[in-house]
Amino acid sequence: MTSTSTSTLARLDLGPDFGGRILRSGDDGWDDAVLVWNGLVTHRPAVVVQPASASDVALAVVYARDHDIELSVKGGGHHIAGLSMTDGGMTLDMSAMRDVDVDVDAELAHVGAGCLLQDVDRATQAHRLATTMGIVSEVGVAGLTLGGGFGYLARRFGWAADNLEEVEIVTADGTVRVASREQHADLFWAVRGGGGNFGVVTRFTFRLHEVGPTVYGGLIAWPFDRAGEVLRAYREITSSAPLELTVFMVVLHAPPAPFVPPELVGAKSCAFAVCYTGPWEDLDAAMAPIRAIGDPVVDLLREVPYTELQSMLDGTEPKGFHYYWKAEYATELPDPLLDAWRESFLSCPMTDGQLVIGHIGGTINDRPADDGVVDREVRYILGAAGTWPPDDEAAEGESNRRWVRDTWARFRPFTTGASYVNFHSDDDGPERTAAAYGANFERLQEVKAACDPTNLFRRNRNITPREPGAATRR
Repeated sequence: MTSTSTSTLARLDLGPDFGGRILRSGDDGWDDAVLVWNGLVTHRPAVVVQPASASDVALAVVYARDHDIELSVKGGGHHIAGLSMTDGGMTLDMSAMRDVDVDVDAELAHVGAGCLLQDVDRATQAHRLATTMGIVSEVGVAGLTLGGGFGYLARRFGWAADNLEEVEIVTADGTVRVASREQHADLFWAVRGGGGNFGVVTRFTFRLHEVGPTVYGGLIAWPFDRAGEVLRAYREITSSAPLELTVFMVVLHAPPAPFVPPELVGAKSCAFAVCYTGPWEDLDAAMAPIRAIGDPVVDLLREVPYTELQSMLDGTEPKGFHYYWKAEYATELPDPLLDAWRESFLSCPMTDGQLVIGHIGGTINDRPADDGVVDREVRYILGAAGTWPPDDEAAEGESNRRWVRDTWARFRPFTTGASYVNFHSDDDGPERTAAAYGANFERLQEVKAACDPTNLFRRNRNITPREPGAATRR
């Protein structure tokens, strides 16, 4: 950020038509506006703009473009790399745009860009409807969806991005557009998985589905000395599960929660996070393979409100802790991978460190490869998740990151080479972004060149504009 840009921001005025707020350090609301989930993130903007409408966003975008100011966009502020913050530039904080309008007859939800997952789940569940969202209710809808977005419903209904019907988006020229399969189709294709590279989405319209208000699920866990058995049972369960059943695998140290027997607190454990949304008459058959493992030390599986299940894991990601993750996509879980998984956790140095296998696939695999830019081959997401309190950083931070990287190196040979951009950490470079998009990357660069040729929207997993005259490989 140049000194000229800094002085320009010091006197920022977006004119009489601007209906939002402009915040600087020391102003009421500043601390909340620059607070993000990952405590490792220390970037701070010179100014925060809180728009109240798409036209407000357009004014801020044009100002940043015309004055060569680095621009970032904060939806929920929950990205692992903290890309919603800029150093010394302008941050658009979308938190004032948090409305959810449910059209019950059309089975659509119109969602503001500042909404969290819990806002959508609560509004839609009032009508026994839902769409694919993540599994931590304090995550922002915008970042989740623009990066693809998966959760308990992804196997039935596809990525969150698959459920988009249209978006309202402000592009780099300051134009407010509505993009869908029928209008601005290339732009709509790109935002369904391409992140915030193409503009500022101010409204999402999601397709809704009949779900809830109660489902079956929760947590069930076994001691770590049964890890080999449990992991192989998990492989069998997930390889043949109906679309209505999703099971995430977590290897962790048992937390000091009321439902954990005191003698097990801190002990290494294997847990399933389960969600079943199918017919109740098929419940017993769907649960039978899980029950067949036998003798769990924790069993919280029960009929539960869908909104409660959606917030069940919130406590595992406290705001302000330090987070460092590595994740990859996989299509299968061979024995050598499962063995490496179990052995890696034996050396985990963190009380809050986890190994996670996300169970997806299903409907995701059935759509055409070029339907959006999300991955169509993935059946599992493998993740090594480093988590530690901020006061442990000086003594433990680097050793914690080293364990994550070493574990990642052990499971990468069994993966597809692609990955989920929403889980990229701050040291995942451009080559990881390109690999994540695979054959779609060059087309994404072309769309980027058409709608953001100067790369104004670069505080993201950046897709650089394709240079004019560059050869196309398709």
